[in-house]
Amino acid sequence: MDAAPRPLVVKVTCGAEAPERVTQAWTVAATAVAAGADVTVWLTGDAVWCAVADRVPVLQLEHAAPLADLVEAVRAGGRLVVCTQCAARRDLTAADLVAGATIAGAASFVEAVLTEGVQALVY
Repeated sequence: MDAAPRPLVVKVTCGAEAPERVTQAWTVAATAVAAGADVTVWLTGDAVWCAVADRVPVLQLEHAAPLADLVEAVRAGGRLVVCTQCAARRDLTAADLVAGATIAGAASFVEAVLTEGVQALVY
């Protein structure tokens, strides 16, 4: 029997201003969810808009799945966490976020990525 994939934390630090990078981050996270990994996506900077209903950037990238579909795949099988400071700078509260998304600070991120066996990626 194959061992379960190790947990994956993906930190996304960009939004629509970096369409290839943001799409790659979400593609990796969605693929990991499909592979059965325990996936948490941490959103900083303009990536936080991906956790706000009806605010996921619409990107037209050739050969890429729509960003909204990738975000939804991760929401369905993983977790979304929005940076506390980034949310505050955009006047966002937990009430503004999609169901299941949370707001947390740097200490929570550090704890998550320092947990034994976790793989962390930053985009």
